[in-house]
Amino acid sequence: MSRVILLVMVIASLVACGRRDAQFSAPRNLENACLMERERPQYFAAMRATERRWGLPLPVQMAIIHAESRFIGDARTPVRYTLGVIPMGRQSSALGYSQALDGTWEEYVREAGSRRSSRTNIRDATDFIGWYTNKTRERNGIALTDARNQYLAYHEGHTGFRRGSYNSKPWLIGVADRVASRAAMYDQQLRGCGRR
Repeated sequence: MSRVILLVMVIASLVACGRRDAQFSAPRNLENACLMERERPQYFAAMRATERRWGLPLPVQMAIIHAESRFIGDARTPVRYTLGVIPMGRQSSALGYSQALDGTWEEYVREAGSRRSSRTNIRDATDFIGWYTNKTRERNGIALTDARNQYLAYHEGHTGFRRGSYNSKPWLIGVADRVASRAAMYDQQLRGCGRR
């Protein structure tokens, strides 16, 4: 009898792990906004709510999330190792769809979110991105439609962007250019499937 109970417990834990992975997994086709919306309508409901509240266009939100987490809800930065084997913790505290850092997330919760806000919740993550990009618009004068510069400020922080810290990071400029291209692609796709 104990073997049966043990087997049931193992199967239940495997099922629970599979369900958790599915909950935070990326949509199957990140290259097609229309298919993404069919697969994850709750993502698009969240992004439309953010667009209404903060004015940040849905395609810009999508492109930022794609660059930050590839739509993986519990994404984290890689673990750093010393001597190639001794774990030294993660590269940063970034977590979730938006890859928001602990301190910035806490500022968002105080100003615009709630104590129940979670970086692994798509609605909270998109709201955070809307809040942050509005701060960028206020502090650095970057239009909400300017996906490239919004992303540079998102990655470097408001002060870093103002100082032009991204100029010494050609790889980051390349990512920002891809964010702008992806935002334009998503916008065109959404217009094509009648969603804009």
